[in-house]
Order: sequence, then C-alpha cells, then structure tokens
Amino acid sequence: MSKNVVLMVAEKPSLAASLAKILSNGSCHTRKGFNGACSVHEWNGSFKGQSAYFKMTSVCGHVMSLDFTGRYNNWDSVDPVELFTCPTEKKEATPKLKMPAFLSQEAKGSNYLVLWLDCDKEGENICFEVINEVEPVMVRSHRREQTILRAKFSAITEKDIKAAMNCLVAPNENESKSVDARQEIDLRIGCAFTRFQTRFFQGKYGNLDSTLISYGPCQTPVSIPTLGFCVERHDTIKTFQPEPFWVIQVSVQATEFRKLNLEWERVRLFDREVASTFHQKIKDYKQAKVVGISQKEKVKQRPQALNTVELMRVASSGLGMSPHSAMIIAERLYTQGYISYPRTETTQYPENFDIIGVLKQFRQSADFGADVRDVLSQGSIHPRKGQDIGDHPPITPMTMASRESFDHDSWRLYDYIVRHFIGSVSPDCKYLVSRIDFDVGPESFSVSGKKLLDPGFTRTMHWQALSPDEHMPDLKQNQMVPINEVKLNERLTSPPDYLTESELITLMEKHGIGTDASIPVHINNISQRNYVTVGNGRKLIPTALGISLVHGYQRIDPQLVLPTMRSAVEEQLNLIAKGRGNYDEILRHALEIFRLKFIYFVQHIESMDHLFEDTFSTLSQSGRNFSRCGACRRFMKLVASKPARLHCPNCDATYSLPAGGSFKLFNELKCPLDEFELLLWVGGPNGKGYPFCPYCYVYPPFREMKKGSGCNQCTHPSCTYGLNATGVASCGECPNGILVLDPTSGPKWQLACNQCQVVIKVCEDANKLSVASSTCPECDARQINVEYRPEKNKLANGLTKVKDACIFCSPELSELVEKRYASHAKSKRGGGRGRGRGRGRGRGRAKPKDKMAQLAAYFV
Repeated sequence: MSKNVVLMVAEKPSLAASLAKILSNGSCHTRKGFNGACSVHEWNGSFKGQSAYFKMTSVCGHVMSLDFTGRYNNWDSVDPVELFTCPTEKKEATPKLKMPAFLSQEAKGSNYLVLWLDCDKEGENICFEVINEVEPVMVRSHRREQTILRAKFSAITEKDIKAAMNCLVAPNENESKSVDARQEIDLRIGCAFTRFQTRFFQGKYGNLDSTLISYGPCQTPVSIPTLGFCVERHDTIKTFQPEPFWVIQVSVQATEFRKLNLEWERVRLFDREVASTFHQKIKDYKQAKVVGISQKEKVKQRPQALNTVELMRVASSGLGMSPHSAMIIAERLYTQGYISYPRTETTQYPENFDIIGVLKQFRQSADFGADVRDVLSQGSIHPRKGQDIGDHPPITPMTMASRESFDHDSWRLYDYIVRHFIGSVSPDCKYLVSRIDFDVGPESFSVSGKKLLDPGFTRTMHWQALSPDEHMPDLKQNQMVPINEVKLNERLTSPPDYLTESELITLMEKHGIGTDASIPVHINNISQRNYVTVGNGRKLIPTALGISLVHGYQRIDPQLVLPTMRSAVEEQLNLIAKGRGNYDEILRHALEIFRLKFIYFVQHIESMDHLFEDTFSTLSQSGRNFSRCGACRRFMKLVASKPARLHCPNCDATYSLPAGGSFKLFNELKCPLDEFELLLWVGGPNGKGYPFCPYCYVYPPFREMKKGSGCNQCTHPSCTYGLNATGVASCGECPNGILVLDPTSGPKWQLACNQCQVVIKVCEDANKLSVASSTCPECDARQINVEYRPEKNKLANGLTKVKDACIFCSPELSELVEKRYASHAKSKRGGGRGRGRGRGRGRGRAKPKDKMAQLAAYFV
C-alpha cells in the first residue's frame, strides 16, 4: 500500500526547520527548494493511523498581495477617485521568490495539506493564499474527509507542537475574508488620498522632505488617527498658558539629625492674597504640634500575565527600543523556541498551563535561579486574574538561555520576558505607610514614609522596587516639634510633555486603533514618513509636515483624523471575521463612505493648502540654480529635499530625479532629443553612476524605455552616452540587464548593469577606454579600445594600447577584469552586438520577448 504524502507549510523558513525537527524527532532530511529561499524537510511517519511521507516547507510571509490592474498604477494618467471602483488583482507578493510555482511543485502528489501559519487573522489569510496554489494539484480523495487542515499552536516546544498535530482543525475562511476586506479598504483609500496629496503638494512646495504624503484610515500606509494623537498633544503644549500658584512650605526639626518637609493639606492656591493671608497666620509660629500618627499596610500588586501591548510599552519606556524593533526581536525569539507566540491580547494564563514546569527550567539559571527557587519554595502559586480574549496564551519564556546565546538587545528583551513571568507568579509587594499629621496654628500639614515588609515580585522586577525605606521618626501624640522655616513659594503650572511611544500605545489600545500586530507598524510609519521625530525618552515630536496635515484634515473633515472612524471600520471587519457580516456589503459600504469623503476633500483642498503656504517654501523659492531647461534655456533649480526634483520657475515645470544618490552636471553636454543638460547620478552600494536627461527620465522617448531610465537604457542611434554606444554584454546576474561602460568611472573603469546593482571593475588606470563597434566572434560581446600611459601600463607584452579586443576573451585584457564576474559573463555567450536604432520620441519597436531577440534589438 502506498504512503500518503502530507505537505506541511509554515510561515517562515526558520519556523519550518524548528517544526520539522520536533515532528520528525530530529530524523528529517533537508533539501533546498528550487526558489532558493525555502528549504524542504522530509521524513517518514504516520498520519491518521496510516504510514505517511511528510514534507515540511514554508512561505516567506504573504504569498500574494492586492494591487490595481495595469494602467491604474500610473499616477500620471489616472484620476485618484477612480481607485475606489477600479479593478484589482492578486499579484505575487515577492516575484523573485516564485512562491506560487514553488508551492504548486511541492504539492504535486500530496494527499493532505497541514497549515502551520501564525495563529491570527493575518496567518489565516496566508493559509488561504497557500490553499489556492496547492489545492488544484493535490490528489483528490474519494473518501469524504477533510484533507486541508490547520494547526493551532502558541509556542515552538515539543509538547505544544505535537499537541497541535494531534488536534488539527479546519482553516477559518471568515477570518481570512476580514483581512481581504481590510487590504482592499487600505489599498483603495490609502492610494487615492496619498496620490492626490503627494502630487498636489510636491508640485507646489520644495521643503516638505517626504517622498510620499501618505494617508491611511486603518492600517497602511500611515494611520492618520495615530498621528492625530501626537499633534493633539503638541497643540496642548503650544497653547498652554502657565498659571502661577502658591504653596506654603514648612520644615520642622523632628530629631537632632532629622528634618522633615511637611506637605500642606490645602496643597496649593491660585489666589496670592488668600495664600498670603494663610501664611501671615502661621509665619510666626515656632512649634508644630503632632495631632495624629497612623500606620497602614499596603500592597503593590504583581503584574498580570504579559501581552503584546504591555511588551511594547515596556520595551519603549524601559528598554529604549522602538515597538517595531521590539516586535522583530520577539518574533525571532519565538521562532527560535525561546518564548511563546508574541502577538496576543490575553493577560490570563490558561487553567492547564504548567507554571511550575516552566519555572523549574530556570532553577539552575545564573541570572534567574535564585528568584525562581524562592518562588517555588513558597508552595502554591496563584497568578493575578487577567483577561482571556480567546486568541493566544500570554507571552512566556519556553526555554532557559544564557546571555551568550543572544545579541545585546535580544538578551534584554528575553531577560524582561523571563522576569515578567517570574514576577507575575510571585507574591505581591507589601509595605507599611506611616503618616504623621501636624498642626501649625490653624493650618494642617502632614508627612508620610514607606517601610518595605516583603519585596515580593519586585525582587525579580527590580525596576519596580520601592525607593529606599523612609523611616518616620519616633514622635508622640501631642508632641511639640520645633519649626525651622515657614515659606510661601510661588510656582507655575507646566504643560504636559510630548507623548512617548509608550503613552501612544496606551491611547491606541484604548481607542481601538490598530491590532497587536499593526500598532508598532503605525508608530514606525509616522516616523519614517517624517511626520514625527523620536526625541529623548522616545518622545514623539510632530514635524511641521505632520502638524500641517492633521490641522488640514481637521479643517476639511475632522472625521478623517478622529479614531472613531477607524474603530467603526474595525467593528465591521470583525463582523466578517465572526461570520455575522456580509463581505461584499460591508466592503462596498465602507468604500462608498470614503469615496464621498475623498471627493469632498479634493473640493476643499485649499483649506489645507493655506496651512502649507504658511509653513513651507514654494518650489520657485526652494533649491539652487543647477542646470538649464531644454525648453526655455534658463536655469532650473535643484530641490534636494525628499524627493529630489528639478523645477523650472520660468516654465513652471517639475521633473523628478533618481532617489538615494547625488547629482552633478555631466560635462555640460545636452540631450540630442530635447536640449536639456545631461546630469550624472552617482549612488548605490558600489558607487554606481550613469548620465541621464531630466526630461527623458520623466517622459521616455522610446517605447522600450521605461519611466525612470537613464542614458544607459536609451536606444538613441547617435547619442555618445546611450546604450548603443556604451553597451558591452548581457548581465550574468539578472535576466534583462545589459553591462554598460560607465564613461565617468575612469581611471577606475567599470561596467555597470543598467537593471541591477552588478558592477564589474575593468582595466584600472587606463588613460582611455571606449566601446568599439565590432563584436567578439567567441562570446558575441561588444569589443573595446584601451589605451594606457607607459608609466601606468598594465597590458601584457609591452603593449600600451589595444583595439577591438574582448574584455572577456582577449588574453591581453582578460586578466584586467574582476575575476568573480569575468568567467560568468563569458559563459553567458550572448552579450549582444552592434547598435540599436531609435525611431524618435514616442515611437520605436515593441520590446521583444525573447532574450536573444531583445539583445539583437539593442545591438543590431
């Protein structure tokens, strides 16, 4: 009888490896998948009472992503309002991974599919992305049984994983649909607002310093309600008017060596005359009378079990980590088996959770052992009652580890998680509060102090320990104590400080903005978009751009900023997840509301624009004179802020520039097509550079050129710096790239691919280097001409110049090519040859599909 084939898919390669090791008892065989990114772990075992052949592999996050169809991705030709109703399609999330093809190939002949994706809504959505690729090629079962199954687990331990394998369930399509709905809402609304805002404001202002001016009502690209909290606090600070108040401060000599500063029972007064009256009544008293002595035992409660929000709060406020970085580290600790699943809202341990078993793992730890042994010695353990949301158990340590196992930040986060767990099952902290009440004439004062009775959980969570004991002196009822000083102090009220990340997380949780998975992304995005900066103490300080945006939304439509809009959308999505709401109706309703809001926003954009006028400089006021416009022959201004642009004040035209590099004039040369001065862009990890025409970069002259192309992709027949004059060979590292001579790289000459980051160093120190019109008979690459000065000559046989030689095949030159690419490029056999023929702006041949035909089109 043949074995059943069971394909199992995890969310990440590292997780797949851990699961395979546990499920196979360490006996699996591993091979690389054809996509190179995901391994396949194989072993024999039993499944559903029959012998089975297991294959465990993974995806790398989402398999597919939602996007608009073809032409709707063109910012220039599509009205953003069309994005609310235009067609969408699912595309490969990471095309270079070839994930759909990989899953389909590995699934052939499989009888069962077991899904080990993260146990949240996003993981459920990825489940169905995998199912769509796998199910069509699975062996159809003639029995009425479930062949696609879901594993539910919260920790990468042998006990949890094998328990999940024995309790497989059906995947939840409703939860997956709720994620689909959120993705579509975010895509349509976010892109419509973002495209309109970006084009409108970047076309007018030069110092915005932001590549995109994003808007997102829910998850992506930027949650404006999240930014709204930061700006609201900023407004409170800026509009705050300090107000004076007065306090009476009394100091008494309780003992020979002990002074006490007493607290006034009235606390403070805002009327100076009234405060002065009270001060006058008591300022001449020489003694204070003890009128009351009390002691009360108090308790500082141990923490509840740890959930994601609390983890992010402490990581930011206590460890100085951004929530985003903290969650990346926590995810890594989880996949390595050190902690349980880090995305959970639950703060109560399950009834069957083995607290004692987890604690015993740490008894011999050098870092935690003493505290753990102390907890175990106290007998019964009763954690504080928390809230069971029904998603995942709280975050707990799963395996003991030492400092040497981690980098610095990973250890700090792991150390906190372990200490929080130990603290949550430790006794409460107990202390004694002593209070002494005094009368100074008609006015009452007091002083308090604390004495630690039992440190409890603060022994482990030492950062929550009480301050050193404040022992009260041994005074008696009705005792008279000498007064040292009676003062009336004037003080000023102060504004609140800027929101910290920790405080923002609390507000987002309170108002239902984001999930445990998306909260750190929201905060990270508003920082990356230059809407806030992170100051000392991880305070979030809004930038001029962030403030202008929020104030502008508030002027036009306050609901675009308020968290209530986001909460209402999330409630509707939860109805889909629970199977109580219709997917199509909810999606259509949400999009129609925002479509109408978008139309209203566009009609009233001037209200926001007035704020931008007061804050930012126009393009004509920004930048510096740089290069000449081909249309009016006057200087255009280089606006170097994000994104980099050229602006012609005379023509009122703006041209985008390549990102991430520097610019300079290219030998004062002009484009033969449009008379714009050529520029040189230099950037990338290898110092790669290429010349480009600003006009052609935005408006490609030939059909085979894409927007954003430089001269190294231009097929103009006579341009000295176009592809026809500088192209040498096909790139060995990418399918469509051409290695092009960088004419500016001498004397450290190099060939650079016009598609990818490959750079090949050639003929260093040569005085002249140019591409010849002839081709190599052996490898079909374009030949080159090289000339050296005698004192720097590197050619063999005493030659100082070589004509029509192949850098890959000619013995005179092959030694002067960077070795790691020379043999590979030569083996490609088909570098392309000759010169292409351009047919003028806007015309030209269609791009050939066949690789060799494509090369022939470039080099005829």
